[in-house]
Amino acid sequence: MRFTKKICHLTSVHPRYDIRIFLKECCSLAKAGYSVSLIVADGKGDKVKDSINIYDVGASNGRINRMTKTIYLVFRKAKELNADIYHFHDPELIPIGLRLKRLGKKVIYDVHEDVPRQTLYKTYIAKPIRYLVAKFIELVENYAGKRFHAIVTATPYIRDRFLKINPNTVDVNNFPILDELYVATDWDVRDNGIVYVGGISKERGIVELIKSLEYTDTTLHLAGDFESEGLYDYVSSMDGWKKVKYYGYVDRTRVKEILNRVKIGIVTLNPIINYLDAFPVKLFEYMSASLPVIASNFPLWREIIEGNGCGICVDPLKPEEIAQAIEWLIKHPVEAKKMGENGRKAVLEKYNWENESEKLLKVYEELYEE
Repeated sequence: MRFTKKICHLTSVHPRYDIRIFLKECCSLAKAGYSVSLIVADGKGDKVKDSINIYDVGASNGRINRMTKTIYLVFRKAKELNADIYHFHDPELIPIGLRLKRLGKKVIYDVHEDVPRQTLYKTYIAKPIRYLVAKFIELVENYAGKRFHAIVTATPYIRDRFLKINPNTVDVNNFPILDELYVATDWDVRDNGIVYVGGISKERGIVELIKSLEYTDTTLHLAGDFESEGLYDYVSSMDGWKKVKYYGYVDRTRVKEILNRVKIGIVTLNPIINYLDAFPVKLFEYMSASLPVIASNFPLWREIIEGNGCGICVDPLKPEEIAQAIEWLIKHPVEAKKMGENGRKAVLEKYNWENESEKLLKVYEELYEE
């Protein structure tokens, strides 16, 4: 390179080592030779890790503070770094993206979620006004999306929405890094257990999942944070909780250990609109670890799972049906092992970060050529 290509990622919400932002996107860009900075707001201080310069503007104190003071501090640091391309990850940073563009910078908006549809289920927003809030967010995203140099989305569904307003939109799917969670573990030494890793909430199906354990002879290895203490208290009082081994939040090393200990991965999210067209990261992580999967019978998910012969789709609102799928996989080890192998093969061939990172690098290459 004849000059240093400086890029800066911005987040006011996500943790500094967020899997998509840091481990996948920032690390891929750094390996490609870019000078990468990441601005976060977690109060843990500045640091250099894996050749990425992490700048901390300090933890926010509540949602209002985050939406005002923290956003200002993120913008001030971003301007100070004077990068060529800015890549931001939170809709609340849209005003910053627009200001940076007015300063002559190239700006990428990374859309992780279909935020307007997600807003319809935000319990902290009064139900009577959720639709109005969702519509306002969509209008803001559409207005700003036309003006950014590129839009990167986490799913094809979100990509199709933004393509209508910005032709430079590409889906960079949050698929697993090939060997991050895989260990060639002998099937016969694995426990007859199931695993769920990720955020734990009613909408993600935790109540039905725990209820299903009442009809099975297995152990659920559960890792992640509950959305509230009240939900934890309720779920842990259920009869099925006796068959749960709960780890709380775990790091990626521990996730790898858990996935390679059990025989089944499960992701039975409830059929709310924000999940129907989503690509759940955990689904592909289970597949990458050679686990057969039990998943919600959404059309998109059914196409992936049944199309690759890597698991069973169930009605996520029916605990008995979830239990039947668990029992079937446990009692049919030959077929279950084959499903796990099929899932791993699908990840090797198409559902992997190595393929997706090429799409991300192409976006940057084209922006530098403009």
